[in-house]
Amino acid sequence: MIRVQTFLSEAEAQALDREARFRRLSRSQAARRAIARGLFGKIPADPEDRLANLERRLYTHMKLTVRDLRIIEELVFALTRLILTRLPETAEDRDPVLQASVEIRLQRLLDEVAAKVASGPVRPAPAAEEEAP
Repeated sequence: MIRVQTFLSEAEAQALDREARFRRLSRSQAARRAIARGLFGKIPADPEDRLANLERRLYTHMKLTVRDLRIIEELVFALTRLILTRLPETAEDRDPVLQASVEIRLQRLLDEVAAKVASGPVRPAPAAEEEAP
């Protein structure tokens, strides 16, 4: 072993002493272990593996959320098409020109929504002050 001498701040020395007491090691042994962890990435495993469990739960939640949002998206598009083609459905509603018109209007609606989302959060307009007569 090679002897190394270093200076620690008060906070670092307190943290090192706390670690040494917790692990029941000398200050030198605690410093050696801390340096090894930092240099070689030896971080003791969490026996309950809480982080991995949390990550698995979040991944499952994410998959379910994506599925739910796809369902909602399809329902919104179906409802929008239905509204844009008028209720109740008539023979004229099956006209290809009307259907193309509906698709164009729907695309315009989606473009407007995408532009609003891309522009950032909507801020309310400042209230206009009324002029006194």
